[in-house]
Amino acid sequence: MGYPNSRCLLTPVPKTLYSSDHEHLVSMLRSLREKSGLRQTELAGKLARPQSFVSKVESGQRRLDLIELRAWCEALDADLVTFVRKWLKASNH
Repeated sequence: MGYPNSRCLLTPVPKTLYSSDHEHLVSMLRSLREKSGLRQTELAGKLARPQSFVSKVESGQRRLDLIELRAWCEALDADLVTFVRKWLKASNH
């Protein structure tokens, strides 16, 4: 009833969670937090999230969407646009 053919072949999507771009982003996020003088638990409190959320982001196990990245930057008094420009420049995009 309206379901796609289960026999259709799907092309695998490359996993970019562990790409060099993602690793650099994670490094920048961790560095931003450390430069602010906050521990993971303190940042988590500002984000109203558990400490494990910050840990998973900083270890590369979890990605941030744009809304979460904005909240992360705001919690650390960083400008989102400046942060993204630095990441793009460092990533050669």
